[in-house]
Amino acid sequence: MFTTHSPDNSPLTLEPDSFRDELVRAAHWAADYLQALPGTPVTTPMPDDHRRALSAPALPDDGRPVPEFLDFVASEVAPYPGGNGHPAFFAWITTPPAPAGIIAHLLGATLNASCGYGENALVELERGAVRALAELAGLPAATGGVLTSGGSMANLLCLAAARSWFLRIRGAVDGAAYDEAHARLVCYQSTETHMSVSKSARTIGLPASRIRAVPTTSDQRMDVAALRAAVEADLAAGLLPFCVVSSLGTTSTGAIDPIAEITAVCREFGMWHHGDGAYGGLGATHPALAPHYEGIAELDSLTIDPHKTLNTPIACGAALVTKPARLRETFTVEASYLEGNEEWPWLSDYTVELTRPGDRALAVHAVLHQLGKRGVTALIDGYLTHTEHLRRLVDEIPELELVAAGPWSITCLRYRPAGYDGDVEDLNARIAQEIQRRGAAFVATVRVQGELTLRVSICGHRTTKADIETLVAEILEAGRSVAATR
Repeated sequence: MFTTHSPDNSPLTLEPDSFRDELVRAAHWAADYLQALPGTPVTTPMPDDHRRALSAPALPDDGRPVPEFLDFVASEVAPYPGGNGHPAFFAWITTPPAPAGIIAHLLGATLNASCGYGENALVELERGAVRALAELAGLPAATGGVLTSGGSMANLLCLAAARSWFLRIRGAVDGAAYDEAHARLVCYQSTETHMSVSKSARTIGLPASRIRAVPTTSDQRMDVAALRAAVEADLAAGLLPFCVVSSLGTTSTGAIDPIAEITAVCREFGMWHHGDGAYGGLGATHPALAPHYEGIAELDSLTIDPHKTLNTPIACGAALVTKPARLRETFTVEASYLEGNEEWPWLSDYTVELTRPGDRALAVHAVLHQLGKRGVTALIDGYLTHTEHLRRLVDEIPELELVAAGPWSITCLRYRPAGYDGDVEDLNARIAQEIQRRGAAFVATVRVQGELTLRVSICGHRTTKADIETLVAEILEAGRSVAATR
């Protein structure tokens, strides 16, 4: 039977006491879930029938009482996690949520203010969070920008700003001049650059044929001589090199491109230098990593993902531009219903989004202010300390071979028992699958100079020395089991 609701009796209404009860229940469940997580499998395979049930558009005629929602999450959603909340998750650079960030997301959703337009405190909190990230990264004090959904969106914003800046200084902002110049733009990255950079370049209109993949040296860093040669060849061919993207911590091995040397090439040829530091953008805060970041202040833009190094909840990236007016010149579109304050420009002028969630700003603020500058350094130090322990174990175990060990907390290794004459790549691919199936740890694979390896990423605040030792034991046990069944 159809039930009508008066304006004073909305179907979304929840009485204050009931709302409070459900918040308390949810808080208890969240705390209990995180407390119990280390003792559960890292991941659990999702049955196909359950996958189909969740993805079906099964909306009933009558609604479900709100108290049943938590029961639904607990029984149907939570048993099948992505795994990144677990301390023994070592696959992708996806981290467990910091408790302060969880609280911030709840409070941000409660306030429900947009950080794109209008005036509210979360907008100013975002400006402060952006400046704090820029300071930690070692960028100039005038740096500005916006928080984003992640590194992919941040890379897109920065490449769009680079393209607009380059065309603007050539007077090619519209019409035939724009079309002619845009058809000759070329962007450069290394063969180790994250795929989101190519995706961003394509999104702003560059075909794959004008996105150059520059080779790397033996340590997986961009070969600056090869970059220079590629730029000179493109100029000779009548093309317009406009941007180079450096990796400040590659996804495969954690390598850091030579920032200052690449900047010198960019300045010589009038190009924008963007740093993809989604993973490693805050490395300058740690004494052991800082030497690799020489020249970072000369970047034109930088991507950072707080949901990686800082463990803020997904999804949170940052697009930082040392001359933020260039970002605003790229994205500002006037509308009579959007009249911002010139002294305090609306943040929608710096991005493609108009409506923007405030919980990003609140989460970054909460985590940064819980840590302080010393805490950020200590957090990174924990990752590096665990990484050193892992590498010592690999060195001590004859069956394990260290393949790549960059300055960051990514380690690539291979299981290769003495006398094994089978396909080592297939062996290690099957080892990763077996470890994932067993559930005590989770490790991924990656190709380093064309060869498949096991890749261990350590970037979670909940990971302990014992978790590292569990991983090594799992690799050995799975390796011996798989090798025996070939």
